[in-house]
Amino acid sequence: MGNYYIGCDLGGTNIKTSVFDGSFRKIGEKRTPTEVAYGSEHVLSRIHTNITELLSETNLSVQDIRCMGMGVPGILDIENGISRFSPNFPKWEEVPIVAWMENHLGIPTCIDNDARVNLYGEWKFGAGKNRKNVLMITLGTGLGGAAAVDGRVIYGATGSAGEIGHINMFREGRPCRCGSSGCLGRYVSALGILRTFREKVEQGRHSIICEWVEDDLDAVTADLLSRAYDEGDPVATETMQETGELLGYGLCAVFSLYNPEIIIVGGGMSNMGDRLLQYTKDVLDSHALRIPYGACTIVTAVLGDAAGMIGAAVCAKEHFDRKLSR
Repeated sequence: MGNYYIGCDLGGTNIKTSVFDGSFRKIGEKRTPTEVAYGSEHVLSRIHTNITELLSETNLSVQDIRCMGMGVPGILDIENGISRFSPNFPKWEEVPIVAWMENHLGIPTCIDNDARVNLYGEWKFGAGKNRKNVLMITLGTGLGGAAAVDGRVIYGATGSAGEIGHINMFREGRPCRCGSSGCLGRYVSALGILRTFREKVEQGRHSIICEWVEDDLDAVTADLLSRAYDEGDPVATETMQETGELLGYGLCAVFSLYNPEIIIVGGGMSNMGDRLLQYTKDVLDSHALRIPYGACTIVTAVLGDAAGMIGAAVCAKEHFDRKLSR
């Protein structure tokens, strides 16, 4: 049995994979565009190519790998290794990821929710070290969440505990692919914040960003929003404020449910930092339960987008250690 571990973080934009030694020191890393629009079989092939190229680049073979963990967005059947549904992945239902990977790679594989593997990474090696009650939220293409309560990562009856992106914020809001509408993640996410900005421009508001992208709204990015905010653009400022405040109201519910001592904000959108989170904190200051909120700190992730990779590898090691001890 090998003594190396693979951690793969499947995102809506990129497949990010690292290989680690037995002490979880990173040996190598590989990133590949996900190309979600082409459906599940195409994405699985992209993951396979990513991993085989990574092994080649690090001079490792399949036999050197003890096991692999994968962080996958959406609703999972973790026990059977199936991705049941992912709101930002089209043509993606009941995808047998573990069986596919084990058949094509021959590496023992397990899957977990993408936010949960980020939690494992930050909890074991990052901002949440030595804490017992940790909430991780990932602000990426969508909005994910995961929690450790009393020193144990919680899963729930269907592995869905922590799915804060589907807290209903508006009775009749933006439709969500989960089947509901008005979900928090439809507003507080990269897709959500860009849609909020777009709606304002389509209502006749002018932003400096329109000049930067020559009125091609499809070219607007979260980074451009941050830049426009820094230059005092009113539409960017309003967009950031509305999004940050909605996150604050969503987190008010979370304080009541999980009572965290630390909330770690990760994902690509966390780069917005206080541009976004100052508005979140303003809402929490005035609306969150006073005593639980007073005992909690809110920080940005320290491992960046590496948290999901190392967390997936740690998750796999714990999963297979448990199997062996039964």
